Amino acid sequence: MKKHEIILVNERDEPVGVMEKMQAHREGLLHRAFSVFIFDSKGKMLLQQRALEKYHGACLWTNACCSHPYPGETIEEAVQRRLKEELGFITPVEKIFSFVYHAEVENGLTEHEYDHVFTGEYEGEINPDKKEIADYTYEEMQHIRHRIQYQPEKFTSWFKIAFPKIENWWKPLYAENDLR
Repeated sequence: MKKHEIILVNERDEPVGVMEKMQAHREGLLHRAFSVFIFDSKGKMLLQQRALEKYHGACLWTNACCSHPYPGETIEEAVQRRLKEELGFITPVEKIFSFVYHAEVENGLTEHEYDHVFTGEYEGEINPDKKEIADYTYEEMQHIRHRIQYQPEKFTSWFKIAFPKIENWWKPLYAENDLR
């Protein structure tokens, strides 16, 4: 696994240093991250199943992509970089909110992130990196809500935290297309 430095931040997302990614996760230090939620024109959300080789969250379902900007890289640049690396496409995105979360994950790691949340729309070809993604699908929001309620163990910790926030943003835009 490549070693990457990530940006440590305070509760106002002001940089306070850099640290190797795995060390920051072992120590549970607050760091800058982003999550991207992609929808089709009918409001279905693109979900990815994380690859078996992932150091945490292996085989769990989650949003289109998540990662960390590198020192000296803007969040917007990092979003497009990771969309291309993980899913094989780029698409315009818009930041809709940020939030801080803290979640214990497997392998003695902790996600403690100042998470910048972006959304975009895409319906073209998807070419996932098999080292990152085992599978992907577009699903209706009500189906995702139901699966989280009855099978929470199948989803990443951050996705379960972010989903209600995304759903609140999504409802005024797409609810008329949601098959309830």
